[in-house]
Amino acid sequence: MTGRRGSPARALWLALLLCVTLAACGGGGSGDSSTGPATTSGGGSPNNPTTSSVVQSTTPNQVTVSVGPLATRTPNMLTTSVTVCVPNTSTCATIDNVQVDTGSAGLRLLASALPSSITLPAVNAGSGTNVAGECLVFGSGYTWGAVRLADVKLASETAASLPIQVIADPSVPSTAPSSCSNASAIAMNDASSLHVNGIIGVGLFNADCGASCANMAITPWYYACASGTCNPSTQPLAHQVANPVAAFATDNNGVEITLPTVGDNGAASITGTLTFGIGTQANNVLGAATVLHANKSTGYVSTTTSDGTVYARSYLDSGSNAFFFASSTTTLCSGVWFCPSSPLSFGATIKGTDGVAASTSFTVANAQTLLNTGNWAYSNLAAYNGSAFGWGLPFFFGKSVFTAIEGQLTSAGNGPFFAF
Repeated sequence: MTGRRGSPARALWLALLLCVTLAACGGGGSGDSSTGPATTSGGGSPNNPTTSSVVQSTTPNQVTVSVGPLATRTPNMLTTSVTVCVPNTSTCATIDNVQVDTGSAGLRLLASALPSSITLPAVNAGSGTNVAGECLVFGSGYTWGAVRLADVKLASETAASLPIQVIADPSVPSTAPSSCSNASAIAMNDASSLHVNGIIGVGLFNADCGASCANMAITPWYYACASGTCNPSTQPLAHQVANPVAAFATDNNGVEITLPTVGDNGAASITGTLTFGIGTQANNVLGAATVLHANKSTGYVSTTTSDGTVYARSYLDSGSNAFFFASSTTTLCSGVWFCPSSPLSFGATIKGTDGVAASTSFTVANAQTLLNTGNWAYSNLAAYNGSAFGWGLPFFFGKSVFTAIEGQLTSAGNGPFFAF
């Protein structure tokens, strides 16, 4: 998913999280999946640091991620488990099926996924005493809820008293303000529409909106809610929904997602790892990865495809479930899915803001055929997007992909950047 920064100069990434809406998409079937990582060739002038001296800590910095069956039958949803605690207490709950999203910042959990024992303190809006409500618009819909504080735990890492969004929190009106609902037609405020129990945004930025929302009331973002009414509000940086990784005491400069290769017909399930930190321990070194610096305001890199099409707005997003790009020659089915009569191979170059580039290739298969297999992980699922190139979860299969957080120092310099 791609929820982007909220100032006028910061665009909403337009990738979509597509649900399975094709006819006859269920049924049995099996896929093939191997555990060996694929190799992606680099081009240009790679700025790869030497990090062989990094020592592995005794503090675990890695969690398991997976793609597998979901009740909503949505493919390519990368999920993990997240533990949240009432701040400074041992009252905790582990929430399963939380989507891992490199296209947004912050933890968002459905209120219905939290047990009644977890009563999290509310965050005030602006400098006042009203409850802070938040609307985050993704390419696929919006989430509406309250901002609350939680200790967020992943492996042995803790983000203490972290502002998170509790979706459909009863402390704010159940109906979002019109400035929120008018921004997207789909409210993702329950399990059937969100498809998971929450989203953990581990993307390029420290907070979901940033300085713009601290300086002015921007819609649709933060709201001051009282007596059943919510009005747009500023929100201090310290009280904005924040990237949990940036709030860790260590291993806080980014993440590495490593996933196995997925065969041409998909896989029934896959497992991989989400590792915290970049170049901070022996298990998260960049090695030979090519570093692609992203725009510091929008998070975009650029992509040029083999047919010469240049996409100035491009991104690497584990929360989008397909490749998203424009192709006037590839057959569409069910609206936006690509359904070529036989698989198509494409080449592309992804370029950072400093001119460093990496070459890669990808395949697009018939979405109808793929989804009819009954599998859940697909490396060749693609859909139409005429405004940007989205390297969704299929891009992550068979490799390690790094996402470095803005302003955080790594062995390759400061984020924001992607590397693979």
